Amino acid sequence: MTEDELLRMPDDGFRYELIEGELRQMSPTGFDHGNCTGKLHILLGAHVLKHKLGFVLAAETGFVIARTEDGRATVRAPDVAFVARGRVPADADTSKFLELAPDLIAETLSPSDTAVEVEEKIASWLAAGVRRALVVNPASRSVTVYRSPADISRLTDADELDLGDVIDGFRCRVSEIFD
Repeated sequence: MTEDELLRMPDDGFRYELIEGELRQMSPTGFDHGNCTGKLHILLGAHVLKHKLGFVLAAETGFVIARTEDGRATVRAPDVAFVARGRVPADADTSKFLELAPDLIAETLSPSDTAVEVEEKIASWLAAGVRRALVVNPASRSVTVYRSPADISRLTDADELDLGDVIDGFRCRVSEIFD
């Protein structure tokens, strides 16, 4: 399947990603997933809007982050994405999937996620050039921050999430994402 075919698929209530041209269905999420993802989106979005730093995008937003040698696309859709102001090319067709890696992505764990799936997603985001990847875990009330495959830190409720090097001035308590 091509990314244009994926973009034109009818809405059947599911989300999809394209991995090297193969369609992967993603299950709808539960309340905890939606709640903490929504709070993170609000926290990031309010800060980014106030300071005019770029775009905070919702879970349905796909990005072409890789292509095989024969042109098959990998289109991923994180739960939350941030793209800094000035990174979207002026001539980009924004009605389609952009072919770029966001500056930051967040993936929220669901009960259906396996460790292998999450590791694969994070590895693909980092390989594409994402500057910061977050894995939000509602069950443990934690956020794992990936700066690279080797630079990983885990934050819990009492910690502060400082993303200032990617989103100028952004900080929040981890507990704000879950309370």
